[in-house]
Amino acid sequence: MLPCCGSRVLLNLLVPSKSLKFPALCLSSRLLGTMAYQTIERGSPNTLDYRIYFKGPQGPVSPFHDIPLFANTENKTFNMVVEVPRWTNAKMEIATKEKLNPIKQDVKKGKLRYVANCFPHKGYIWNYGALPQTWEDPNCKDESTQCMGDNDPIDVCEIGHRVKRRGEVVQVKVLGTLALIDEGETDWKLIAVDVEDPMAKEMDDIQDVEKKFPGLLTATVEWFKIYKMPDGKPPNTFAFNDEAKDRDFAHKIIEETHTHWKALINKTVQDTKGLAIANVSVEGSPEKLSAADAQAAVDASPELKPAEKIDSATIDKWYFIDLKNKSVL
Repeated sequence: MLPCCGSRVLLNLLVPSKSLKFPALCLSSRLLGTMAYQTIERGSPNTLDYRIYFKGPQGPVSPFHDIPLFANTENKTFNMVVEVPRWTNAKMEIATKEKLNPIKQDVKKGKLRYVANCFPHKGYIWNYGALPQTWEDPNCKDESTQCMGDNDPIDVCEIGHRVKRRGEVVQVKVLGTLALIDEGETDWKLIAVDVEDPMAKEMDDIQDVEKKFPGLLTATVEWFKIYKMPDGKPPNTFAFNDEAKDRDFAHKIIEETHTHWKALINKTVQDTKGLAIANVSVEGSPEKLSAADAQAAVDASPELKPAEKIDSATIDKWYFIDLKNKSVL
């Protein structure tokens, strides 16, 4: 099916690994993870109505619910949806409360949100995104952090050399995780690397990050602590005394959030917290859509229009942070 007029379509190839297997969740199209995905832009970039939808072989899909979590269960590699390319500032995210969960720009007080440049960092310092088919359940207290989940898919910081494209689906191996406590909520930050990255074969666990990319974990902790301070908020904190947990621990957290997602998609959870669970592939899900209904949801969004101008001077501004005194200079 060709996209309708008023959309821009970008091809995103997801190359399958050998011996591709999936967990025992019943999907109507198990081949989805081995095919090419496309991103379909709608609305006007740099405005409130801009959206990036995803399309699989049979039509539109949800990046939250239809793209498989696992790329290869035996090798423990995962599919990552890239929301924010490295060095950019626009806070793009999967719209968890909209049908088919397109990527959109976060909004604060009616204005598009851009992450501040906190010296010496420029925008996001890794490719940032999420693992599909995961959910940090706000109904459950995490045993490790003693805080509730943040109601989002689990976040990923991809540390490879290549700057990714917004909406790209990348196969990654997870090396470890940080436990951010963001305004009292558990917000896991997985540290991962693209399996095709030149350094991927030399990194298997969290200790390899410091060996191959010295200073990156320290910079990551600092970035998350201070990135909201220019907005007048206090520094964020981390569990485990700011230390990253290893690969096996991270895999356990991924499994837990995948289990929470299964309860969400089947509406067996206590409270879905307003999240949109429409999908095209999960058999038995109460909100499974037909391909025609999914296409209609995309067609109902505003057609693609030229990008609006942005205030580059404001977005590019430096902020100097005195973390010791919790102040912005």
